[in-house]
Amino acid sequence: MFKYKVHTYIVLLLFLITACSSLKTVEVAPPDNMHTTYGDNAADSTNIAAMRISNFFADSYLLGLIDTAMAANLDVLTALQRVEIANANLKYNGLLILPSVTLNANAGLEKYGDYTMNGVGNYDTNLSPNITDRQRIPNPTPDYFLGFRSSWEVDLWGKLRNRKRAAFNRFLASQSGYKMVTTSLTAQIATAYYQLLALDNELRVIQKNIKLQTDALEIIKLQKLGGRASELAVQQFLAQLERTQGLEYQTLQQITETENQLNFLTGTFSKSIPRDTSISTLKLPTVLKAGVPSQLLLNRPDIQEAEFELRAMNADIKAVHAAFFPALTLSPYVGFNAFSSSLLFNSGSFAYGLLGGITAPIFNRKLIKADYERTVAQGKQALYGYQKTVLSSYQEVLNSLKSIENYNQMYKHKQQEVQALNNAVSVANDLYLVGRANYLEIITAQRNVLDAELELANTKKNIFIGAINLYRSVGGGWKR
Repeated sequence: MFKYKVHTYIVLLLFLITACSSLKTVEVAPPDNMHTTYGDNAADSTNIAAMRISNFFADSYLLGLIDTAMAANLDVLTALQRVEIANANLKYNGLLILPSVTLNANAGLEKYGDYTMNGVGNYDTNLSPNITDRQRIPNPTPDYFLGFRSSWEVDLWGKLRNRKRAAFNRFLASQSGYKMVTTSLTAQIATAYYQLLALDNELRVIQKNIKLQTDALEIIKLQKLGGRASELAVQQFLAQLERTQGLEYQTLQQITETENQLNFLTGTFSKSIPRDTSISTLKLPTVLKAGVPSQLLLNRPDIQEAEFELRAMNADIKAVHAAFFPALTLSPYVGFNAFSSSLLFNSGSFAYGLLGGITAPIFNRKLIKADYERTVAQGKQALYGYQKTVLSSYQEVLNSLKSIENYNQMYKHKQQEVQALNNAVSVANDLYLVGRANYLEIITAQRNVLDAELELANTKKNIFIGAINLYRSVGGGWKR
């Protein structure tokens, strides 16, 4: 007996050594050589990520659209359900640590053979002079049980605790995922809104030019009647007018599509989008600071989501690794047990018991090892996904900063270009009246003004979109 115990302990010890030696976890670490600043910008911890949506955007119409979307957008509602699912999963895994207790009401019937242990034993028992008639065992033998049964796996190696830890981190990841959905939705709505304002501005520019070109066409027709212009000039002015009128309908279609996009994002059917009258009067925060790259790890919801998922995978690895160890399970029960329903609630039918067992994998260790290796690979995959998200976030911030800087400079030059081209149109008209310029120069000047004014409106829109992208890329847009 002593040798048997020694051999048992040696086998269990080998199991423990084998399991402990192969544990591999994945560390939560950002990419190597992460920069301390964004490009040539000085290190400054001031960050617009902390700004609430209502402070970043000054347009009440835009804020109204965002509020509507947060309550009705289907992606937001779906993300909320993912949070609910993760919360339920956390509760489920937390309860696995506790013993399960069930109320059992069982009834059965067994016909035992004469040449079995039950048969011989029951035969001798029934002939015993020490039992009463109520204690004689019938054949077939009914079996009645009413009471409580429990099963409890003692979490010796932390398998269940690590499953709960994984579920908790996935719950946190789902919350960060919800924040990411709201951040992306805020950026999408703001981008579409400013695109709509820019299209409104383009439409006004086009309609202004249509009026100017219509007047010019009428003048050239009169000059043709007076012999000062040819039919060729009339057709050229007419072609230019038709082109501009075509642009008007193209812009109207783009306005319709952008309004429908905003209706979709806000979870509503087709309706007119209330908005400001001019994009040129709107303002964003004068100071657009991105902070330092290390703040992305705390502010970006998608980075936090990837980090929590990585921590969950580490817990999964530990939980799967614990399957190599022996498991201790306790199964107590208490209740009434009898072979006659009339005797079930008799005091002599009261019964209780406790069964404890240790199980250790032997022939299925390769199966557990394969599951463990798969989980470790998934953990490494989660690590690379986390690092990729950090790297992508840095690039997004850098692009947004450069976008704001470059488009602001472009806007200043474009304003001067528009002013110069308007002056050129005025000069061309004056020269044409005195016969020192031809109609082609007027047409070219008018077309250049139209194109430059449309580019000016588009550049203004790009400045706003750059600011929105910066706000999103540093982790802002979910605080209301």
